[in-house]
Amino acid sequence: MNVGYLKIALETTITFFILLLLTRFLGKKQLSHLTFFNYITGITIGSIAANMVILDTKSYMKELTSLVIWCILTVIIGYIGLKSPKMRILLDGEPTILVKKGVIDKRALHLARLNLDDLTMLIRQRGVFSINEVDYAILEPNGTISILKKMQYQSAQKSDLELISSSEIKHIPTEIITDGSLVKKNLRELGLTRAWLNKELSKLNIKSINEVFYAEIQSDGSLYIQRND
Repeated sequence: MNVGYLKIALETTITFFILLLLTRFLGKKQLSHLTFFNYITGITIGSIAANMVILDTKSYMKELTSLVIWCILTVIIGYIGLKSPKMRILLDGEPTILVKKGVIDKRALHLARLNLDDLTMLIRQRGVFSINEVDYAILEPNGTISILKKMQYQSAQKSDLELISSSEIKHIPTEIITDGSLVKKNLRELGLTRAWLNKELSKLNIKSINEVFYAEIQSDGSLYIQRND
């Protein structure tokens, strides 16, 4: 067999198993391309691996080292994002409310670089064919849209045996504490104060926000909390 073909077969096999190992190392979040950061990282890793196999260069080990270093940097940045909410927002972005209480937010559309045709297309992909049915529409960091329909358009469930009027829905379910850190922006948008939050936490014998792993305002205004264990 030609030495050149033998070399290609060997390098391809090595790259395959190393890429498989690194993919397992990066974790399932990278595989799902949940965010723009994950998407770009995935494309770059694929491009480096493809160059290693296809291009006839004498720097295979350098490219292999580059691939490994890129994956290690991805894991390090991901870990920093896991521990730091501010870094997580910087890397992954944050959800954008495009429709709030049935009203399209023009400024949010502009910031998301979307037009009305884009918005209607996105909601149709979620099985909603009229903006009139939408109470809230939220553009997620991965580019998908989440929709909360108005009460009259929601599918009936067992819990609907005790019907709740739309006037009793105070808020869209919104996170206000993540990883022990207060999400001030969400609290402000809900029209709630830090004093109110402290009062609600004290009712549960929680003295500090640091004791809370996750807290979410429910539709009826109540507080769902998971403590730091």
